[in-house]
Amino acid sequence: MNKFSIRVSGLLIGLLLTANSLSLEADDVRVFRAGAAVSNITPFLGTPVAGAGSIVPTSNVHDELHARALILDDGDTRIALVVCDSSGISHSICEKAREYIAANEAIQISPGNVMISATHTHSGPNANAANYRDFLARRIADSVLRGISNLQPAKVGWGSVDESSELFNRRWLMSDPELLKNPFGGIDKVRTNPPTKHRSLIKPAGEIDPQISFLSVQSLQGKPIALLANYSLHYVGGAAQGEISADYFALFAKRIGELLGGDTDFPAFVGIMSNGTSGDINNSDRTVVKKPAPPYQRMTTVADKIAGKVAAAHEEIIFHEWVPLGAASRELPLMPRKADTNMLAFAETVLTNVDKISTYPRDVLKYAGYVERMGAGQYEIPRLVQAFRIGDLAIGAIPYETFVETGLRIKSESPFEHAFIIELANGAGGYLPTPAQHRLGGYETWFGTNRVQLDASELITDAILEMMFELHTTK
Repeated sequence: MNKFSIRVSGLLIGLLLTANSLSLEADDVRVFRAGAAVSNITPFLGTPVAGAGSIVPTSNVHDELHARALILDDGDTRIALVVCDSSGISHSICEKAREYIAANEAIQISPGNVMISATHTHSGPNANAANYRDFLARRIADSVLRGISNLQPAKVGWGSVDESSELFNRRWLMSDPELLKNPFGGIDKVRTNPPTKHRSLIKPAGEIDPQISFLSVQSLQGKPIALLANYSLHYVGGAAQGEISADYFALFAKRIGELLGGDTDFPAFVGIMSNGTSGDINNSDRTVVKKPAPPYQRMTTVADKIAGKVAAAHEEIIFHEWVPLGAASRELPLMPRKADTNMLAFAETVLTNVDKISTYPRDVLKYAGYVERMGAGQYEIPRLVQAFRIGDLAIGAIPYETFVETGLRIKSESPFEHAFIIELANGAGGYLPTPAQHRLGGYETWFGTNRVQLDASELITDAILEMMFELHTTK
């Protein structure tokens, strides 16, 4: 073989090695993908609205209800975050949706990596209505499949901004014992939603969390795909009687799309607002008397304000073309709460003397019924809690209406730079006061509205923090 042949052979070998090296490098390139979709979950008209125990049948649809799904995939792990316009979705409906997801081979996602939450709109239907349960579960599964169908290479970023002017702790310490009577014959220290500007108001019994957290995904060319936000505001309300509405959650979703320049053509930009830890937070300042507002005005004002804040903060966030994803979940050994001896005795007295109901404290008959039906603790409660990692952002999921203190503690103790909690996720188990708030009493602590053991918030908090630390040490 002459020198020329040797040089050509060497060059060919070098080119082959280089090509193989480039091929290996190309195979090793990690691609982050995101997809989002919206599925309509509006029920049949005539279904009563669920908020505040209303029995008014729905007669019109002001705005359609939706399941909004965000799918993220880092090449190894795929997660689905679904937020539904609903007052609350039972654990059994969430599990049925996961069954539909698991049965669909096209979805290719572990059911444990799916979070299903409710916004807690009070102008939506009871999710457990007989003619609605299966429809809702199927449409939730559909939203996940549609989001996966829209997966594309993407970049992701996250951030937060404060907005405190629309948040008020609704539990008040008061001096008038007449306003502190509970439906079990006792006197509380706290009244929920007391009379406005009453002389016996002392101070709110807890804090607020002003932070609006958000997660944004864009195409690699910078086209907005979706934005998931989180705000600790119970709901706003103010829908017209008998009308279905998704409250400020849907109004925010629409407005943030407009502000970010999201497409309305298929596949459209998906805005999502999830409910943070807001079991004791609402939009009503009890120190000021305000004139009644026209239907939908207040929720529009709130949505526009927080969307504007998020859009401004969005300009400052850093987008990443790849971040690690992670998911963890636990079934906790939580126990149903049982009625104590005094509750049982008082309920029996009430139910055997219904003709004297006018002499008893407010809501006494309703809560006596709770004690009669559930006092022995023979009922199911949701036990699933989750944690997700998206880069240096952590999201926790709790199946209860969670007090703000719990969210603030998790945010402060999480190992991640950013963290937030989505409540009413994977179940709707009633209120979750902290042990300190239980000692103060009030509506959210009463047996019936609170249905899980009294220290459940501590057990849930510890579990979510442990999962967040585990996720923080992986990848």
